[in-house]
Amino acid sequence: MTLWPAMLPAQSESPGAVAAWLADPATPLNADQIMLSDFQWIARPVAVFADSPNDPAFIEQMELLASRVDELVERDVVVLFDTDPAARSPMRLQLRPRGFMMALLGKDGQVKLRKPSPWDVRELSRSIDKMPVRQREITERRAAGSAAVN
Repeated sequence: MTLWPAMLPAQSESPGAVAAWLADPATPLNADQIMLSDFQWIARPVAVFADSPNDPAFIEQMELLASRVDELVERDVVVLFDTDPAARSPMRLQLRPRGFMMALLGKDGQVKLRKPSPWDVRELSRSIDKMPVRQREITERRAAGSAAVN
């Protein structure tokens, strides 16, 4: 089952992951060699973990994210996934999931929430929209929009 048009393979170096996300922010990235710190102040990582790509919770979470990907792109969200505990990716070592887990990090790199079951984009969006950095982004976009009208 293809959840997005093409799930990108792991990047050989983390800065390449940022470039890949910037080129196509709607496509999830395999977290194999990704350092979460590379996305600091650039994007809000949503990290999705499972012990297998066949985990029903993982499949449901990825489908939920794909169904409203435009809302995630609007909020500068990068979706990162890791379904191979044996690979011990840097992201897995940092966040230490047990089985399925979804985590949302802010642009500041701090974990804002962890969930042991799938969450839909509406719930994620509400959490993101309450963050101070997101509030500032909304205010700046409104100001830029009203300046363009004048």
